[in-house]
Amino acid sequence: MIGKISGRLDWRGADHVLIDVRGVGYIVHVSDRTLAGLPDLGEAVSLFTDLLVREDLLQLFGFPTMLEKEWHKLLMTVQGVGAKASMAILGTLGAEGVGRAITLGDARAVQAAPGVGPKLAQRVILELKAKAPGVMAAGVGLSVKAEAEDLVIEPVAPVKKPVRMDEGAARRASGVADALSALVNLGYGHGDAAQAVATVARDQPEADAAALIRAALKMLAPK
Repeated sequence: MIGKISGRLDWRGADHVLIDVRGVGYIVHVSDRTLAGLPDLGEAVSLFTDLLVREDLLQLFGFPTMLEKEWHKLLMTVQGVGAKASMAILGTLGAEGVGRAITLGDARAVQAAPGVGPKLAQRVILELKAKAPGVMAAGVGLSVKAEAEDLVIEPVAPVKKPVRMDEGAARRASGVADALSALVNLGYGHGDAAQAVATVARDQPEADAAALIRAALKMLAPK
């Protein structure tokens, strides 16, 4: 499985690019949004990739972050959503926009993608709404962009060993931070989101990030 491509951008088309990796050219299909964010020809480029394997076809799809790649894989699990529709949805909404639309049940936002009709958009919402909080909770760690810079190994000065937080407390703190970040990305004010997450975390101390997001969304929903 090819999970990442790093090399020189040699050519760009309407929906794909050619990346030269040490003399070997890889054709990588990308969304409009990703294409617009790529550097000029001849410059270094790096994309996370997903390989689609069929009997008569091998296609690489490229994504600037692991979060977008994860959404692509999840969208492809919906009946009727192929690679083309998934890339259209991501190209229209972006990874964060997809998460927001699915979590809020906004089928019209999904339908704005070219080639996606109302029935398919509604199916995306229904089939993925329960899974969206989990992806959004992991979004903080998955949002890092692929880098094409050469790795430079340099000696590191010794540092004092940090005091380690209790494992359970560290897990809860991480879950709260991820839930808060996801709610803010959905458009909620930081203060309201923080209060909702803190309330849920107090009442449900063992809740993970996905559970915190679901419960906080219920609290923040208009009465």
